[in-house]
Amino acid sequence: METGSAEAGPSPETFAIGAEEVARLLEAARQVARNAWAPYSHFLVGAAVLDDDGRLFVGCNVEVASYRLTTCAEQAAVAAAVAAGARRIRAVAVVSPGRPECLPCGACRQTLAEFAGPGLPVVLEGPGDRPHLIRLEELLPRAFRLDPAAVPAPREAPAAPAPGLSRDTGGGAPR
Repeated sequence: METGSAEAGPSPETFAIGAEEVARLLEAARQVARNAWAPYSHFLVGAAVLDDDGRLFVGCNVEVASYRLTTCAEQAAVAAAVAAGARRIRAVAVVSPGRPECLPCGACRQTLAEFAGPGLPVVLEGPGDRPHLIRLEELLPRAFRLDPAAVPAPREAPAAPAPGLSRDTGGGAPR
């Protein structure tokens, strides 16, 4: 998560999300942030995502001693949505109690880009608990994207290497 001041963004009316949905997302993210497990950083984060069917999914960060294995709130919320069958995210809210405008980290931005278009409304809790909206494309311009249809199917590996040859390439590129 990053904290910092994103410049004042457009009002909810300029996004494809209404003020009631913004309030619902923020409240859900606030509530789930209370369940975050952050014994090392004490940086509690909650996220809520809204799918194309209007269903709401939440997630909170879960820290472990090996920081690299920590799960971010946004990724947890997206995983909950995907587990329930969602394939598109319509909006996301991210909240860290007492830290206005808690921005998703780079990995979370890329995860969100996988399930949403560049215009995804990212709802942050601004100063005074006022909503602040920003588009994903402002946080992650030129996101990395693959067209799943363009990805070739994996080739089958041979059952065994030819006599006298080893599969070990010494850490180099495959031959």
